[in-house]
Amino acid sequence: MRYVALAGLALGLAACGDTRTERTLSGAGIGALSGAAGAEIIGGSSLGGALLGGIAGGAVGYGVDGDRRDRRRDRKRRYRDDDDD
Repeated sequence: MRYVALAGLALGLAACGDTRTERTLSGAGIGALSGAAGAEIIGGSSLGGALLGGIAGGAVGYGVDGDRRDRRRDRKRRYRDDDDD
């Protein structure tokens, strides 16, 4: 159960940023910290946990679609503009 919670936390926080590069780098950093902390909690190698977490976080950050956020923002703007009429 701890593994699932740690993986969910790391993957959920992996994509902060506006550009693909920012999301990849922030995902890698957050993943590395989460991986190292998780490895310490379960008694594993913190260096190995940081390495695996960084790779996983960077991959998720790279794969997250920034257009989804833009579409949500545009939808809110469109509804707000419709109220002004």
